Amino acid sequence: MRFSALLVKLPLGIAFLVLCNSALFAQDAELVRHFDYDAKAPLEIKVLGTEKRGEATVYDITYASPKGGVVPAYLVVPAKGKGSFAGVLWGHWYWTNSEMRNRKQFLDEAVALAPAGVVSLLTDGPVARPGYVVDNNLMSEKRNAEKVQQVIDMRRGVDLLLTRKDIDPKRIAFVGHSYNATIGATLSGVDRRFKAFVLMAGSISDEVNLRTGAYEQFRQQVGPEKFDAFMASHKYLDEGNFVAHAAPATVFLQYATQEPFLTPERAREYEKVVSQPKRFKLYEAPHALNADARRDRIAFLTEQLKLTPLPAKVIDAIPDLYQPPRPN
Repeated sequence: MRFSALLVKLPLGIAFLVLCNSALFAQDAELVRHFDYDAKAPLEIKVLGTEKRGEATVYDITYASPKGGVVPAYLVVPAKGKGSFAGVLWGHWYWTNSEMRNRKQFLDEAVALAPAGVVSLLTDGPVARPGYVVDNNLMSEKRNAEKVQQVIDMRRGVDLLLTRKDIDPKRIAFVGHSYNATIGATLSGVDRRFKAFVLMAGSISDEVNLRTGAYEQFRQQVGPEKFDAFMASHKYLDEGNFVAHAAPATVFLQYATQEPFLTPERAREYEKVVSQPKRFKLYEAPHALNADARRDRIAFLTEQLKLTPLPAKVIDAIPDLYQPPRPN
């Protein structure tokens, strides 16, 4: 029976829901395939060290990347209880001269959340791994490959969490800042295992950037014809093609007001691209965001993942992220 004919035979309310759900999950398979990997390959988890921090145990680990090499990570596990725990993947910013440009950025937050019933995985992206060589060509295939690898490495991170019997597979979330907010936006339309996403101060739509003129100076520098051809052949790099299909996961967008590029006006345009259900909030803060954003982020995760609420004093004790001066 044809799909349209089947809808006619359904009660009106049910037919409406079917149509809505089919639209929500409508995703270009040709774009998604760029982030495929062998989910049956061994994770090859290695524990390099262990540290007890408060009510959490922090494991220094590595796991195999499908794109080669290993992913350095911290696995933060509640010291008490046997589960069922929620799982959170954390993605750091790429602020070049920050000491927290790596898996350490959210470590204090992950340790604080452990007693609430969260197992956290905090990874080093390719830029923070040993031997990384910067490629300043914004249109290089190396940079494109790094982004694909980061998405796939995060998907493998979900695989790693789900090997644990103390994890509830229905309570998995992703928190990403800046570059890793863009990674999370792509993940939201590629991997359906997430319940919720927090995307912090990230560029999440090339279409919006093009429309608002954000790329125009660079486009003129490299040549409009060359730039436009690149964008047309690399649609899989545009996070907006994926975050528009994040549903049924809930997306919480956090943006700052004190930004030269990610202005409040542009942030509001990004918000329009994201599928429902979603939330959006601006903070009087620089790119690093602030304590208010952290409190809202933890409250959102507590609600979405059904966590044990943390005392306010525990949340307030988490250090702010320091934002160094922007490099010349």
